[in-house]
Amino acid sequence: MTSSPTARRLRSFTLTLVAAAAATGCANLRPGAAPGTAAAAPAAAASGAGAGAAGGSAAARPEPGAPRPFDEVIKGATRSAGYLPVWRKDEKVWLELAPEQFDRPVLVSVNIARSVGERGLYGSQMGPSWLASFRKVGATQVQLVALNTNFVASGAAMKATVDQAFSPSLLGATTIVSGPQKDSKAVLVDAGFLLSDIPGYSTAIERAFRMPMALDRGNSYFEKVRVADDLTTLSANIHYGVPRIPAPPLTPSPVPTPPPPKTTPDPRSLFVTYVYNFVKPAETPMAARRTDPRLGHFFDVVTDLSDDLKPNPRQHLVTRWRLEKKDPAAALSEPKQPIVFWLDKNIPPAYRKSVEAGVLEWNKAFEKIGFKGAVVAKQQPDDADWDNMDGRHASIRWFVGADVGFAIGPSHSDPRTGEIFDADIGMSDVFGRGSRRFIVEDGTGSLPAFAARPALPALWSKRGAEQCTYMAEAAAEMDFALELLEARGEIAPDGPEAEAYVQAVIKDTIMHEVGHTLGLKHNFRGSTVVTREQLRDKAFTEARGISGSVMDYNAINLAAAGERQASLANTTIGPYDYWAIEYAYKPIPADQEEAELQRIASRSTEPLLAYADDADAGGIPGNDGIDPLVNRFDLGDDPLAYYKKRLQLSQEVWQRAQDRKPQSGDDTQRQRRVLLSGFRQLGRAAELVGKYVGGMYSTRDVPGPTARPAWLPVEPARQREALQFLAKGLFTADSFRFKPEFIASLAPDYNEWERGGPVSVPSAVLAVQTTALDRLMSAGTAQRLLDLPMYLPEAKRRNAISLPEVYATLQDAVWSELKTGSDIDRLRRNLQREHLKRVQALLVRGSPTLPPDAVSLVRMSALELQQELQRAAGRGRLSVEARAHVKDSLAALSEALKASMTRS
Repeated sequence: MTSSPTARRLRSFTLTLVAAAAATGCANLRPGAAPGTAAAAPAAAASGAGAGAAGGSAAARPEPGAPRPFDEVIKGATRSAGYLPVWRKDEKVWLELAPEQFDRPVLVSVNIARSVGERGLYGSQMGPSWLASFRKVGATQVQLVALNTNFVASGAAMKATVDQAFSPSLLGATTIVSGPQKDSKAVLVDAGFLLSDIPGYSTAIERAFRMPMALDRGNSYFEKVRVADDLTTLSANIHYGVPRIPAPPLTPSPVPTPPPPKTTPDPRSLFVTYVYNFVKPAETPMAARRTDPRLGHFFDVVTDLSDDLKPNPRQHLVTRWRLEKKDPAAALSEPKQPIVFWLDKNIPPAYRKSVEAGVLEWNKAFEKIGFKGAVVAKQQPDDADWDNMDGRHASIRWFVGADVGFAIGPSHSDPRTGEIFDADIGMSDVFGRGSRRFIVEDGTGSLPAFAARPALPALWSKRGAEQCTYMAEAAAEMDFALELLEARGEIAPDGPEAEAYVQAVIKDTIMHEVGHTLGLKHNFRGSTVVTREQLRDKAFTEARGISGSVMDYNAINLAAAGERQASLANTTIGPYDYWAIEYAYKPIPADQEEAELQRIASRSTEPLLAYADDADAGGIPGNDGIDPLVNRFDLGDDPLAYYKKRLQLSQEVWQRAQDRKPQSGDDTQRQRRVLLSGFRQLGRAAELVGKYVGGMYSTRDVPGPTARPAWLPVEPARQREALQFLAKGLFTADSFRFKPEFIASLAPDYNEWERGGPVSVPSAVLAVQTTALDRLMSAGTAQRLLDLPMYLPEAKRRNAISLPEVYATLQDAVWSELKTGSDIDRLRRNLQREHLKRVQALLVRGSPTLPPDAVSLVRMSALELQQELQRAAGRGRLSVEARAHVKDSLAALSEALKASMTRS
């Protein structure tokens, strides 16, 4: 369906910019909250209280306040019967609303079926959802209102108080275009109000391109309609455009400006397909189940203000599917309604069995609590004409993009009870080609920031800061392993072993994302419950996996040279996953639930059930993480040993690549990719090893006589071991020696215009080293080291590591040549400049977050460094570059010390 030529001429971009711009905003939301009126009101304005049907014919009626008879309006129209019936006639689309459907809850969601394919704007993504209702205002206006479910109360007085205190939100408004139907008394309302920016996608477009693209309603239209007994779905093709591309500034901005869209034929125009879902809530709400902090589930938050004596009125309700036994008395029973995942027809046939296996693996956990066949995988027929982005088909979809590299497992739930009613897992094509390409294109070997996740997850998600990038990272891990195993001669690039390995990684990733859609959060302590010896035991890893949980970001289990090689990827769900499913889904009589849930959660002290979430792992703004056992992509019970091993493996793959003679027909990017994939491994190690220094082990026990301490400082010996690994493993130039002919072989892709130049090994090395520098010199590390004695009894304080020791060890490691008198090569000079740059900044500008004692110690260390630089400047055995570097460093440090003293 398209607009008429006349409508398109009348609705040019220049005439719609002002009106449509008002429809593209979206309120600033906290996770889990419904959008505010800043988003909803423009949606109403876009449709307009006086707007008629989608084609605009209602505007021509002489008496808009007197709707035409129902039968007259529907002449020539076709009806799709079901929950909210839909009528269509040419370009006009109407919803049929019966009197009993006003002021009744309806679950509304918007998914993104098609998009642009770059910079976070991808198809096959779930959008926002609300509990809403249709509200009649006056004789002809109808509002779609998002109900405020965040605050509740019991008792008439408090209900009224809450209702007065917290506002609902307007999602959109439309008009009644017919009189009542003779028998049902239903009326028709114009569905054109949905041709607006209800999901707030324009914010994502603006963030991606920084262009004033406006929603162009005149060239937006409805594509498909699907109606069932409990669901009404309308697919809308929404056009965004701009009349002209702004000219670049004459003077380049210090902040790079994103270029216009590259994936569309014309960068001034793009279409996004919204799938609007109106889902009928269950007649009987599912019983809510409270979360427990000792294990991790996603939740809906409800603030219950009924009782003002509660210390915390916030209730966290586990998000979970409704799962009930057909035979409640049977020990093992099929469910009344299983959790069905539809495998979209766009999944490549070569991967479908692995995807199905990843889904069905979860039945092992449900069988433990009495459900047979709780999870079902169905393949969408290749000739199916329905889109499983609708609100009643949980699905797994494959999607592509120009820069995409992630998987995601979101869901929609009823905010009153936590009942999940829809989930759509998105899997990008990164396994087929993406990750190797990204490693080559990005000079540091890391994925572009915008490729890690979709555009607006924080706006739409109830998960807060937890966003899943497991697929992108797992694919990079997979590629590193393939490069090493190919170099060892253990796997042929196109052989059956490599194919089996790729399929195993796909299954592992599907298990992880399905876990999210079942309601499970990340568990970044799960990998530590498997010992290093067990990781070398093939029988153990094939039977029990390589980690205690598929909800961790599990690294590839690569053996060092000469070690036994066991399973590379995770093969099954782990002990924690069984436990988390039991807590969320075990059928429990209502009068026994509280006691039984406490019994289940009390198992948290069992070693195999170790749990920690994203906030514990850190690595997000404002949270650097302090527990060295809680990490993304480590493996085994000793993360520090794992990181040391990764340095060995990176050096091995580099050495084998240098020893291998190029062959005819080789991929021209092979050598470049091998080099950068090794640096990617070390970049992660540099960040996470630093967590040991000033680190604290954490527990999640609840108060009680057997509760363990919430915080326990890392053993001094382990902190010193980590510090020495950074000093002697990552700060030394000997870890990064490459043959000149190897560096010269790192060719770019000559078929691309933006092909890049020679790879700068010093820059790649410095990127790894500065990660470690920033961690060791951070305010958080300093604060914890200064506070550490308060956590220790008097007898143990003498051996504790201190901030002066850390600063002195770091400075000695970075500037070791000043004491030995040896020459300073380029890699070391780069590291020393970065260290000095941070010292200068603290001396001259100070820091609002660094503790005063730490600032004093930095000054004391700087004075000692000044003396060492003065002595080194008088030596004549240094190269010209090294002498210049020493003198320049001395001058810069002296100036910084003077400036600081003057200011003080």
